[in-house]
Amino acid sequence: MARVAVMGGGISGLATALMLGRRGHPVTVFEQDPRRAGQDLDADFYGWHRPRVPQADQPHGLLAPVRTVLRAELPDVYEDLLARGAREYHEFDWFGEHPPHRAGDEDLVTVRTRRIVLEAALAEAVRREPAVEVRQGVRVSGLAVREGRPPRVTGVRTADGTHPADLVVDACGRRSPVPGWLTAAGCRPPVVENHRTGITYLCRWYQLRPDGPRHPGQVQNGSAAPFALAGVFPSDNDTFAVNLVLSTADPTRAALTDPAVFEAAARRFPATAAWLALRPQPRSPVLAMAGLDNRWTSLADEHGPVVTGLVNAGDSLVHTNPTMGQGVVLGLWAARHLAAHADRVAADPAGYHAWAAGELRPWFDAQVAADRANEQRLTDRAPAPDRHAAARAACAFDDPVVMRARAQARHLVRTPEEAYGSQEVRERVTAWLAERPDFAPRPEGPTRDQWDALIPG
Repeated sequence: MARVAVMGGGISGLATALMLGRRGHPVTVFEQDPRRAGQDLDADFYGWHRPRVPQADQPHGLLAPVRTVLRAELPDVYEDLLARGAREYHEFDWFGEHPPHRAGDEDLVTVRTRRIVLEAALAEAVRREPAVEVRQGVRVSGLAVREGRPPRVTGVRTADGTHPADLVVDACGRRSPVPGWLTAAGCRPPVVENHRTGITYLCRWYQLRPDGPRHPGQVQNGSAAPFALAGVFPSDNDTFAVNLVLSTADPTRAALTDPAVFEAAARRFPATAAWLALRPQPRSPVLAMAGLDNRWTSLADEHGPVVTGLVNAGDSLVHTNPTMGQGVVLGLWAARHLAAHADRVAADPAGYHAWAAGELRPWFDAQVAADRANEQRLTDRAPAPDRHAAARAACAFDDPVVMRARAQARHLVRTPEEAYGSQEVRERVTAWLAERPDFAPRPEGPTRDQWDALIPG
């Protein structure tokens, strides 16, 4: 059994440690933040300042593969997640009555929850796991590296000394210091591919009133104007987030951090207006997140691994802008693969790097393409809307066959080309359009003049 050191105690680090520990590997997790999630969910979520984890207080919807991996690998964590208030939402719930079942339909489920709830469930399971030790509040300051071709990482360094390991997992996140450490140690540099997104997210959290309605009825959770997107993220324990997305170049984005301006803008979109009409209680200020990128960090180049004894996972390996919500999925897929092949990866990580390139890289590339299109759209540089693509999107909410394709693409079950490319789906969309000869893509939100009028002079 391999001795494993995991650097980072976020979702990817905890899940990796837990899956490894349950396969008999002794694991030590090093997490520099002294606070552990789970003592008080609301205090953790609204009051914990976490500058190294800017996505922690942003809205999340856990896609179907998260549920699938947790139920298969960590069923106690999944049950705890639901017990703490997370809620399942099947994509066919939109129709009330589900269509005739097809293989795979049972997995098209979003788990609606704040990120902190999953972190708390993982932290509690790790606390109970005898094979895993968590060194909370301990910062890794460097790596122990042995010379070789390539060099080998043999452990991690902290203030109290060197901790040997057969395998070190970098789960430090999007700001991981590991690439710099490797270069300083004389290794060939990791291969880093970075794409700036030019997108700003602003969100505000609310809680439904105990004596009020629980849902606004059949309302889609997203609306769009040519220069902004608006969405609602129903979450755990009667909380939800209202989210606005616009270009980092938009001159109004700073003004939107004012709660009054933010709500006035959100009320101009059908999706967010419907939820705000429930008179929810605000629970947070307006939370902004920008400076985002899509980054792929490979610890292998054209000559092979730049180092052995070390691999990366989670955001340290593949950091994606949260538009498509795939970050937790990719982190859990990597955790599962590492746990299943730990001894082999410890001996030679080449197979892990090849697996990541084949299984994770395509979703990274899809995110890059989607964000490039969104940035063009939000800065008014996009071509005219595609009538057929808009019809396909609208048709999904009328036709379960097209909704299935939409759900498969959204939940990373199939690529959009595969999901929407079947003859059955094409025929359904064509028939839908034939019944609506005057259909044309139309913005659902405010005009630019209406939007600008909301901003104080």
